[in-house]
Amino acid sequence: MFTGLIEEIGIISKIEKKDSSVYLTVECKKVLDSIKIGDSIAINGACQTVIEFSDNWFSVFASYETLLVTNFSDLKVGDHVNLERTLRLCDRLDGHMVTGHVDEKAKIEKIEKIGESTKFSISVSNSISHQIVKKGSVTIDGISLTVANINNNVFDIAVIPHTLKSTTLQFRKKGDIVNVETDIISKYVEKYLSSNDNKTKINMDFLERNGFI
Repeated sequence: MFTGLIEEIGIISKIEKKDSSVYLTVECKKVLDSIKIGDSIAINGACQTVIEFSDNWFSVFASYETLLVTNFSDLKVGDHVNLERTLRLCDRLDGHMVTGHVDEKAKIEKIEKIGESTKFSISVSNSISHQIVKKGSVTIDGISLTVANINNNVFDIAVIPHTLKSTTLQFRKKGDIVNVETDIISKYVEKYLSSNDNKTKINMDFLERNGFI
């Protein structure tokens, strides 16, 4: 489990493709503190297991499933990636509950400077757009962000200067592909409401009327 607060920007130093999977090596510093083989680190929001490390790098094995649902297949040597270690129970939860299980790849449709903030407009598929709500939380490349607005399958996020300079969003441009993870709470609500065992009068209209969405 993660919080979506990026600890460090790493750099891809090696990519080794093998069959339909890939070994990635990431140069970094901060997230290596007290690291062990088998620990989890989120790379662009995708939870990965450390299989090898040294003083200034670590390696992971990304399976075909990871390559299918994330932007890992687009990575090149020299690219920047967001890094976060797993949440400890003694830590403050300043972001939101992030599983590190990416739902899908999404496209940046527009980037607009508004005062000191930067607005990113991102399109997602219809299969997850209903899990994203205005003022709710969403994870973009591992970054916990608040949804400023949503229109059909395109949602906006307003990024403050600190977040921009502390994450790979500073390098993003229109047309780039990013990893998206929706709020886990929305998934449980959807599952409950769509269940055949749901005999209550709680539905999407009820939640909207009472200010939950």
